[in-house]
Amino acid sequence: MHFKIFCVAAFIAVAAAQHGHKHEKHEPAQSSQHITRHDGHPEEVVITDKHGHKHVDYYAHPKYEFEYKVEDHHTGDIKTQHEQRDGDVVKGFYSLHEPDGSVRDVHYHSDKKTGFHAEVKHSTHHVVPKHHHHY
Repeated sequence: MHFKIFCVAAFIAVAAAQHGHKHEKHEPAQSSQHITRHDGHPEEVVITDKHGHKHVDYYAHPKYEFEYKVEDHHTGDIKTQHEQRDGDVVKGFYSLHEPDGSVRDVHYHSDKKTGFHAEVKHSTHHVVPKHHHHY
């Protein structure tokens, strides 16, 4: 008799566990990235130090653009970034979903003359918690 009660209880526990997960849909995580380099051809640069010694170095104008994106709704890891550089000027943007449900958006700019500057904005979205039924 105890075995029958144990089997029925186990069946009910498995059915309840499956019922709690039946309505959750887990989409696969997605990520992407793109990088484009536009560096110029390296030019030979001769540098003379304070002792009169000459050194040869190479310089190529740095120029690139990249972006990436991650979307994993199961873990809540959602972010994106885009950045471009042309010489000493860097401009970019990134967005990040915070654990509290808000989204942080950052636009930034940097150059040799004015340094680094960032504008940060937070937007709050209403978070509706999921309710799990316990049987």
